[in-house]
Amino acid sequence: MQENSFSKAETLRPTVIEVGGEPQGVVVPTEGGYRFLAVKLPAFVVDGQHFASVEIAHRAVRDAVQGAAEL
Repeated sequence: MQENSFSKAETLRPTVIEVGGEPQGVVVPTEGGYRFLAVKLPAFVVDGQHFASVEIAHRAVRDAVQGAAEL
C-alpha cells in the first residue's frame, strides 16, 4: 500500500518554472492539467492560471516575465 502512495506522490510533485535561470514559480498537477503558482513579482500576472501542459505554462510565464522587463 505504501508503495502505491509513494508512486502517486512522485507524480504530484511541483515542477519549477525558471526564466533566465531564475525560478519564477511552480506548476502543480491538477485534474486535467497544471496550475501555476508564482513566487516572483513579474510572474504574478499568470498566478493561479491552469495550463494543459508544463511547456504551455512555461511559455506563458516566460512571456509574462519578458513583457514585464520591457516596461
